[in-house]
Amino acid sequence: MGMGDKISNKAEELKGKVKEAAGKAMDDPELEVEGHADQVKGNLKQTAEKIKDASKS
Repeated sequence: MGMGDKISNKAEELKGKVKEAAGKAMDDPELEVEGHADQVKGNLKQTAEKIKDASKS
């Protein structure tokens, strides 16, 4: 995976943070959970990317 994937993963994490904050602000637990899930997915993808990078070294 390249730099574009890394940026995409970080964007997914940030999108999740925004969704979670919006869910809290609007008292929408469903949106809050969805935002948290997006953050987790982004973090997992970033971690996988770091592991791949480390294994190439």
